[in-house]
Order: sequence, then structure tokens, then C-alpha cells
Amino acid sequence: MRLNWFFTLGIALFLQVTLLNFFPVLGVKPDLVLIFVVFNAFLRGSGHGAMVGFLGGLMEDLAVGSYIGMNALALMAAGYLVGIAESKLYKDSPFIVLVLVWLSAMFTQIFTYIMLSFMGVYISLGIALFRVALPSATYTAVLVLFLYRRFFRSNQEGLLYVRRI
Repeated sequence: MRLNWFFTLGIALFLQVTLLNFFPVLGVKPDLVLIFVVFNAFLRGSGHGAMVGFLGGLMEDLAVGSYIGMNALALMAAGYLVGIAESKLYKDSPFIVLVLVWLSAMFTQIFTYIMLSFMGVYISLGIALFRVALPSATYTAVLVLFLYRRFFRSNQEGLLYVRRI
């Protein structure tokens, strides 16, 4: 079953680095890998979310090619934090997941900004927040409305279903 998850993660990454380059909004594109990490963390818990986040972030780092490990750390932390909410929130609502994805996207953007500043890469806070983080988080969160129900159903009875023993 884990092969299905790895394959789905690979498709999300492939679409993110190829096809979505043709659909920017305000100069940003959505983060499909983050969406996949949040969906998994929300449905499976913090351990699984951290694992999928690290794997997805590492794949993203290797595909983009700079600052290897930064996305892995950011997505692992986001997956872990979202996974904490796994047993506390209603899982069938795409609006709850939309908020979680938006918060996670903001978290990963701010985390990345802080890590870059520690490495000596200076970016204006206003530009980072208002021209990158907010539009990217919003664009990413809007896609949840189109993707979550299918993903949720697939986890319950479809391709991504894993029987717990």
C-alpha cells in the first residue's frame, strides 16, 4: 500500500514542478505536495504526517535542487503539527482542511523564510509575506475544495485505503 502513497506523492510533485508553472496566480503556484502532506497527516496522525512530510519535502528539494533538506524539515514539521489535530477535528469537512492547509502553507513559508535568513539570504519581510506567503497559501488552500472529497473517499474505500489490524 505504501507504494500507492509514494506514487501519488510523485504525481503531485510532478504536476507541481511542470504543469502548474502554466497557471500562476499573482506570480505564485500552489503547493500540491503540502496538500498531500496535510491530507495524510489529518487522516492518519502526526507520525504518518511527519513521515510523508519529510519524504515529500525531500523529493521536492531534490527536484528543485537548492537548499537540500529545507522543504523536508518544513513539511515534516507541518505534517506533525497537523497530525496532532487528527483525533480532535471533524474529518469529513473540506472547510476544516482548507483552514489547516492555509495555516500549514503559512507555517512552511515562514519557516523557510527564517531558515533562509539564518543562511544569510535576505528577502524583505513585506515581499516574503505579502507577495509570496499569503498568495501562495490562499491559492493552495482554494484547491482543497476541489481535491479533499476525492482524497477522503479514496482513503476510506479506494486506492489509498489501508486496513488497520
